[in-house]
Amino acid sequence: MNMRTPLGQVRGLGSAKDGTHHWWMQRLTAIALVPLVVIFAIEVIALTGAGHAEVSATLGHPVVAGIAILLIITVFYHLRLGLQVVIEDYVHTGSTKITLLVLNMFGCVALGITCVLAVLKLAFGG
Repeated sequence: MNMRTPLGQVRGLGSAKDGTHHWWMQRLTAIALVPLVVIFAIEVIALTGAGHAEVSATLGHPVVAGIAILLIITVFYHLRLGLQVVIEDYVHTGSTKITLLVLNMFGCVALGITCVLAVLKLAFGG
């Protein structure tokens, strides 16, 4: 028994078998962001009123830098996934959709790499 319409059978359209992975990654990154954001917020609150040298020294500590890098990677991956869903759901013109999806990917990667490099520069005393 086939539940697909004749037109759907001819076009070959159907499940891309990729939505579940995307959904899970969105949820897992959201869960991972909870402790990472809490830790980052505690660090920022602790540095309130501190000078540039103290902030640089704190952010340059390997553990803090590692947590910051994990936060950056998780935030930008979560952002890319979320924006991808918004673009796919609300942009209906094919060329515009493809352009925005590519810009989303490259933008998130470029900003993420820039942030990670900034943290690494602090971590290695730059």
